[in-house]
Amino acid sequence: MSRPLVAMPSPTSHFCLPEGLDPSRLPGHVALIMDGNGRWASQRGLPRMMGHRRGVEALKNTLRLCNNWGIATLTAYAFSTENWSRPGEEVSFLMTLFERVLAKELAALEKEQVRIRFLGDLTALPEGLQQLIADATARTANNSGIHFNVCTNYGSRHELVQAAKALARRVKSGELDPEAINEHLLGLELHTAGECDPDLLIRTSGEYRLSNFLLWQLAYAEFHVTDVLWPDFDGAALEAALLDYQGRRRRFGGVPESAK
Repeated sequence: MSRPLVAMPSPTSHFCLPEGLDPSRLPGHVALIMDGNGRWASQRGLPRMMGHRRGVEALKNTLRLCNNWGIATLTAYAFSTENWSRPGEEVSFLMTLFERVLAKELAALEKEQVRIRFLGDLTALPEGLQQLIADATARTANNSGIHFNVCTNYGSRHELVQAAKALARRVKSGELDPEAINEHLLGLELHTAGECDPDLLIRTSGEYRLSNFLLWQLAYAEFHVTDVLWPDFDGAALEAALLDYQGRRRRFGGVPESAK
């Protein structure tokens, strides 16, 4: 039997942190590119679908740890706009897997105060999955726990184009002066509106690319790339990523105080 999707921490949740982590310097928002499910399965002589199943367990564990360790937001890249080019059998399996996991875990999400949102063009998803997503989003919208964003049929270039079109429509209608358009207004048209930008991006399987993920939002994020394949991503791998993050000096284009 698999574990619940997330277990809420006690009021002293930061006490669950591994000893080497500084609770005052944790990223508020972690983004995940979960890569390597297929390779994990291939290395074991298993069908790719088994890698995806194991990947779900890794995501559930990561959400639980982020919640217990005091990270406020987790955004996971679950299915990209480019993933439709995969074999039809694999795509169908993934859609069914999404439905089964969401239906099974929704009660736990509600109980544990997780707020879940699905970011992307959801209209292309199977109708049953769309209904589950709408239900989960509505039922958890006012929850006070970790924000869990699942990027599904998501592509950052498409997101930016749609945001530009939305602003153009407002200009055309006379509602918006084009000279008033700025980063803030564009950000309000993105799927991630209302969330802080990610502080840390974790990508598994050793690949050094963004894969059309959060191109705008990751402008000043720290990147951590690990050779660990996603199904094997565990607490030790998450701890290593957070330690790496805490070793960085984030300047946001400025000059460190010591250099002034």
